[in-house]
Amino acid sequence: MSLPTPTAPEDRRRPNEDPLEVLADAQARAGETLELAARYLDPSLVEVLRIIGFDGDYRTAVGSHLYDDAGRAYLDLHTGEGFASLGHAHPDVKATLAAVLHADLQDGVQIHYSVLAGMLAEALCARLPAALDATFFSSGGAEAVDTAIKFARAATGRPRLVSCDSSYHGVSLGPLSLVGDDFFKEGFGPLLPGCARVPYGDIDRLEAELRSRDVAAFFVEPIQGRLVTLPPPGYLEAAQALCRRYGTLLVIDEIQTGLGRTGRWFAFEQFGSDRLEPDIVTVGKALSGGYMPVAATVTRREIFQRAVGTLERSYVHQSTYGRNRLSMAAGLASIRVIERDGLVERSARMGERLMDGLRELQRRHELIKEVRGAGMMIGIELQAPRSRTGQLGVRLMRLASEGLFPQLIVIPLLRDHGIITMAAGKNDVIKLLPPLTLSESEAERFLTALDLVLTDCESGAGKNWSVVRDIAVSTLRRRG
Repeated sequence: MSLPTPTAPEDRRRPNEDPLEVLADAQARAGETLELAARYLDPSLVEVLRIIGFDGDYRTAVGSHLYDDAGRAYLDLHTGEGFASLGHAHPDVKATLAAVLHADLQDGVQIHYSVLAGMLAEALCARLPAALDATFFSSGGAEAVDTAIKFARAATGRPRLVSCDSSYHGVSLGPLSLVGDDFFKEGFGPLLPGCARVPYGDIDRLEAELRSRDVAAFFVEPIQGRLVTLPPPGYLEAAQALCRRYGTLLVIDEIQTGLGRTGRWFAFEQFGSDRLEPDIVTVGKALSGGYMPVAATVTRREIFQRAVGTLERSYVHQSTYGRNRLSMAAGLASIRVIERDGLVERSARMGERLMDGLRELQRRHELIKEVRGAGMMIGIELQAPRSRTGQLGVRLMRLASEGLFPQLIVIPLLRDHGIITMAAGKNDVIKLLPPLTLSESEAERFLTALDLVLTDCESGAGKNWSVVRDIAVSTLRRRG
């Protein structure tokens, strides 16, 4: 006698019903956002946002824009360091998530699999070199890099790791050991032993590290995210050849550059796509669709099997929510939107439009030293003006903070023109990571606004200079 199949209770709620009033409470308390963050989260970051004027009361985000409590629209060329690459609240990704959630699918975390995980892994592998046919999902980019570290060490039996100066791979302990800026590491040591750095683009220094044949993996960004630094011609191919010669795995970190950001599915395709075959590729940010935390480490099956592929080791490396159904659905929806809407090609086309406009501004404005990038990943490097007053002003800013000078442009772009950009870090670079859906009119709006801000800063009127000088003086006084 067979037992009856249990049935789940029918859910009669409407899709937008809020039975626990979480959304209602959040909307009612939206004005407390920064107060709550300062009290229970990170007061120092809240202070930074207030100092540079980024403390707006943003209520919603749709497409290329954020909207504040007064309904003012802000063009977002930051997109959360590129995670909202399809723009905010993409309707098709949103609809996919709602459908999957409403279907009550088995989730596939820990001891189960969801078909969505296999489908997403299949979609990623189909867009990478054929040898990359094994995928491990995690919740964020740093976790994907951690996975690559563990897989490389386990597969090779070697202890050492090599990365590049000025690189960025995440701030959990393993990836932080690879980061090429000591500022991020202060106070967090000791980090992983056996980690070395070489200058980005220096093949001779790389070979000097690999020659000992004890390096498990060389971690490299195809385009360095911190300064938007492109590799010298032939560098990645030469690095791959050295890795093959000395038995080191080549790990390409595509967490920021992948999935159309640079005008190709993956940035390394621009630098010898028919010859580059990395051993491991890490993916994140854009895979989220702007909604769900998800990242992936894609490698060769042989490496995966050596690391965790035996029956006895099948549980030694796990990610609690790495394969959850909503993240997998978001990743699949993102890839399908990029494919359907031609966003890789659009990224290349719109990136060229932005680069052409920025080069024209560079010819007319002495504050722009260099413009570089690929697709919708662009760095604008600034330089001090020739005037003595300007030179002294920039010197004061740099004395207060190495990343303050770009705020001379970033602050008025937001304050006066409603355009969100970002200083790239402790340097003189403004980094643009627009949504891949950016329109021609939105690109023109940014270029026009930037022209006006640069003109004002170079006119000697002093409005923007005085704002940033005041920040510098206040910073130095607090430090003193």
